Amino acid sequence: MNQKNDIHGKFINSYKEVGPYLGLGTQLAASIILMFFLGRWLDGQLGTHPILTIILSFLGGFAGIFNLIKSTINLNDKKKSE
Repeated sequence: MNQKNDIHGKFINSYKEVGPYLGLGTQLAASIILMFFLGRWLDGQLGTHPILTIILSFLGGFAGIFNLIKSTINLNDKKKSE
């Protein structure tokens, strides 16, 4: 029974360490996809067909990568301070 609790505790601790990083990829993908569809919609409204889609897709990518790097640095600093 003690071995089972030990394995369960290790499993929980590993998820506590990895948990904050799990949503970062989703945030990156969501920012790119949302900006892509916003650019596509604006292109349809303004008649500037691939220009805004491309610009906003890159902008979403840069914003997503910036957020990914910033969050990773903050999480690593928090982990070091503990």
